[in-house]
Amino acid sequence: MKKLAENLYYVGVSDKSLDLFEGQYEVPNGMAYNSYVIVDEKVAVFDSVDAACFDKWIKNIKEVLGSRKPDYLIIHHMEPDHSANIMRFVEVYPDVTLVSSFLAFKMLDQYFHKEVKNKLLVNEGSKLSLGSHELTFVSAPMVHWPEVMVSYESKTKTLFSADGFGKFGAFDYEEDWACEARRYYFGIVGKFGVQVQDLLKKASKLDIQRICPLHGPVLDSNLSYYLSLYDTWSKYEPEAEGVAIFYTSVYGHTKAAVDELEEKLKKGGAKKVVRFDLARDSESEAVEDAFKYGKIVFATTTYSMSIFPFMHNFINHLVEHNYQNRDVAIIENGSWAPNVEKVIKEMFKNSKDIRFVEPTVKILSSMNEENHKQIDELVSNLLSKSNKKEEKKTHKWVCKICGYVHEGNELPEGFTCPICKHPASDFSKIE
Repeated sequence: MKKLAENLYYVGVSDKSLDLFEGQYEVPNGMAYNSYVIVDEKVAVFDSVDAACFDKWIKNIKEVLGSRKPDYLIIHHMEPDHSANIMRFVEVYPDVTLVSSFLAFKMLDQYFHKEVKNKLLVNEGSKLSLGSHELTFVSAPMVHWPEVMVSYESKTKTLFSADGFGKFGAFDYEEDWACEARRYYFGIVGKFGVQVQDLLKKASKLDIQRICPLHGPVLDSNLSYYLSLYDTWSKYEPEAEGVAIFYTSVYGHTKAAVDELEEKLKKGGAKKVVRFDLARDSESEAVEDAFKYGKIVFATTTYSMSIFPFMHNFINHLVEHNYQNRDVAIIENGSWAPNVEKVIKEMFKNSKDIRFVEPTVKILSSMNEENHKQIDELVSNLLSKSNKKEEKKTHKWVCKICGYVHEGNELPEGFTCPICKHPASDFSKIE
């Protein structure tokens, strides 16, 4: 338990024994499941915690409230790491009123199959007075689930941001925020940049002095720094100047090309060069740096008429997370029928603003003199790239029913909202 401001408390729990978050992201410094309490004429608890953390969470709440009982449980997000203990909370406090969105209550029924006695439905712009504190609810669909809402408390000027502005790591673990927040963002939220941009525009109209996310530390200083990073990330713009090299190598010949490329890039004046062996290094950290830098090199071998599995999985992960606006170079290797360039370009065919840098380095088994010349030319071309995205006017369309935002000059024929399934006639263009 920690006091954040007058009548505002942190009652979350950190699991420092957890090795994988969502069964895939390594968390060497644990994971925080954040929950908050406002004590006023009415008492509001904000969000539940992971199933394994119930006892500690309830203990923290009781430490704040003493003999008082909460009037409201605010549910911003129904993912189980934040909702697993909702019904156990209701068992402890049977008179509590659950406050959330229509879609969240629908999910609540899907998870628990139990009747909820006291419910308060809120939507965009709804207000809830606790006394001297007042909550305003803001819809945030697909940041990163469809039911998500955030809320703003006007007295403490606090934004309860759901999974937005979260990061990996225990609540009390001190480290650079950006690294683990970036890895968290692009692993979990990154696909939904348009929706994050929509939320940032709403947030820009609020006087925010504190951000209380559902993971990671409370942010209460230098907020422009965090907001600026989220703006960059959600626009898919490179954050830093540099070259990121991602490779796989079976017998060392492709690695030799990567070694030479890295050395020549550094000698040529590259501000930063990072490299990842995709068979050995953390995939989530590789994804993080693929989004951090604007110049990317994929070096791999032909494998079963496609590309090496670790590279194939990695590029799939990038494409699924809406990867775009990058200069991409390719080093391919194959002893017969090399196929890397063809496969990689096909994988990115629907990605926006992927600019392939020539030449493709084409290795037949091992490096020859021509390959050394190709690397020299590739280094020159990579270092001369500016990474400036061509400005293209793209329209956005918002669902009038649930708030989902679709990006595109026109709505496709037969289009329906992926969240609420309403037709294109229920969308309006965002001017």
